[in-house]
Amino acid sequence: MNAPDTAAQVRGSDWMDHAIRAGLVAYGVVHLLVGWLALQLAFGEKEDSASNSGAMQYLVQQPLGEVLVWLVAVGMFLLVLWRLLEFGYGHREESDDTKRWRKRAGSLGKAVIYGAIGWSAVQTATGSGGGNGGTDSTTAKLMDLPGGQLIVGAVGLAVIGYGASLVWRGWTEKFREHLDAQGQAGTDGSVYVRLGKIGYIAKGVAIAIVGGLFGYAAVTHDPQKSGGLDQALQTVREQPFGQVLLTAIAVGIVAYGAFCFARAKHLSR
Repeated sequence: MNAPDTAAQVRGSDWMDHAIRAGLVAYGVVHLLVGWLALQLAFGEKEDSASNSGAMQYLVQQPLGEVLVWLVAVGMFLLVLWRLLEFGYGHREESDDTKRWRKRAGSLGKAVIYGAIGWSAVQTATGSGGGNGGTDSTTAKLMDLPGGQLIVGAVGLAVIGYGASLVWRGWTEKFREHLDAQGQAGTDGSVYVRLGKIGYIAKGVAIAIVGGLFGYAAVTHDPQKSGGLDQALQTVREQPFGQVLLTAIAVGIVAYGAFCFARAKHLSR
């Protein structure tokens, strides 16, 4: 049996289904924690950063926290494996080469996102997550490259595009494809779909704001204007009615986390 056939067999196995479910539960936990930290930010009680790394720092401080963080890391890396197999050997049902490779690129992008969360969990668990680095320092390094301002602007546009795609998936309920028929039926199904709709839209808005910060940094040539999710949520907090808006986004992120649990229970891929 050649490598593509072996990979296809692994992708379609029951073992992979269990791995994906475990990873989705871990992903859901991360979003619940980020949403909780965002709520704390909205009401002025924030201690940890309302971001993936902040969620890991919050989790590690809980009873058995280090074990839980390691479990999150394992779950994220299982999702990375799934998406890398999709990138390398998936989406063969698409007859259009352009569409197939677009979907494979999406799988690769998701693998990067899951990998970043997993690596953040590993750093937290091993106590190596400190340092002075951050989004603004990364942006500064990009700014120093030839055409750096354009690169940062392009990153901003890409992040905005990703956020917009999440909002679109939420509004059109395209995320339903991630639930099996039972997960869309009856009262429970209605709740799952509502959670998904709210969650995708809220997460998309938050990510689009992150992209907007990158774009602003590019226009002003000031790396300190960029920022990750925590700074984006702080920006929302500073706006008129910011507390209400931030609370809505935080609740939406929690809803996305709950949808991840529903997706793990009623997996369709």
